[in-house]
Amino acid sequence: MIENAIKSGKLEEGETYSTKKGGMSKRKENEVQAVVLKDNITISIFAVCNYAKGRWVADSRVPLYPVGCKYMQRNWACRLTNRTDFSYEGYRWQSIDCKMPAFEPSDFLKRMKDKTVAFVGDSLSREQFQSMMCMLTGGKESPDVEDVADKYGFLQFLPNGAIHHHGWAYRFRSTNTTILHSWSARLCDREPINATYPSSLYAMHLDRQPVFIRKNIDQLNVLVINTGHHWSKRMVNLDKEVMYVNGAPVQDRNLNKIENAKIFKVNNIVKWLDSKLATHPNLQVFFRTTSPRHFFKGEWNTGGSCDNTIPMTRGSEVLKEESSDKIVAAAVQGTRVKILDITALSDLRDEAHISHYGKKANDCLHWCLPGVPDTWNELLIAQV
Repeated sequence: MIENAIKSGKLEEGETYSTKKGGMSKRKENEVQAVVLKDNITISIFAVCNYAKGRWVADSRVPLYPVGCKYMQRNWACRLTNRTDFSYEGYRWQSIDCKMPAFEPSDFLKRMKDKTVAFVGDSLSREQFQSMMCMLTGGKESPDVEDVADKYGFLQFLPNGAIHHHGWAYRFRSTNTTILHSWSARLCDREPINATYPSSLYAMHLDRQPVFIRKNIDQLNVLVINTGHHWSKRMVNLDKEVMYVNGAPVQDRNLNKIENAKIFKVNNIVKWLDSKLATHPNLQVFFRTTSPRHFFKGEWNTGGSCDNTIPMTRGSEVLKEESSDKIVAAAVQGTRVKILDITALSDLRDEAHISHYGKKANDCLHWCLPGVPDTWNELLIAQV
């Protein structure tokens, strides 16, 4: 089929195509690809990895970093709480379709020489960033790592002398590699409606991208975005935000429904980033799918909890091809934006949350570190 398509001129030089069950498309998620190279029209057919399909397997390796990691929030270090069972640390993800390369910090830093890796999103994005920093440093402080947060305007110096972080950024001097996190819970541009009174309501522009991305896209090489749990009327109201489109408050009744607004935003930022990738060949963009919550027998405010400490009580395998995050999967389909699919594999790990052991009562959203977010980064590193 591929050879006939080449002869008929349906395949273009330099493009990557996929085949599955008799069909042909440019979807990278499919199983077989054919690459048409310039001049020689050489066809290379090979299997495409779906890292999200696989199983959790027992692993006797020690964690990639200690709980005392300088770059990790103390309340995410479950070994520093009164929790006594740490069996959640004894598992690794094994892909069925492809071999997961062993994580090697020096190798990744060499590959990221003179590059910038940016995580943009909510607190789970920050947790993935902190996991990455701990993985790359082994949790140890080093003169090779330079704090460059001020370079990106991430620091706000308050009148009482305290410092408020809008993000974090570190540069590894030896390879000139920057790893950073910029806060953007809903991946929208946000500005005071009345600039004279910054404490008033804020416009949340669904059709505008976060300032950090717009301002720094020319300097980024790997961009990992996510959004999810902040899309509720309660969270929007707590943030004193009003949804805007085309510079004005949203009037459309359907778009005013928070789930529809989320879908609009996800599609909007994917389309915008895809348009930028045509002129930014050195940039790779990953949309990380939703990290699952595990509140059982109620919600976070109605007595829900995640008290299970026994791994794999609901199974250890993910065998389906499709992502559980239908919104992100649909948005990236047919674009250059890649999916970092962590939803189903993380859903099996309900025992690996901070639970009631942390400062907050029953945190069934964030994860113990070291823990599941390390696997997200291993999947990311394998695909970069």
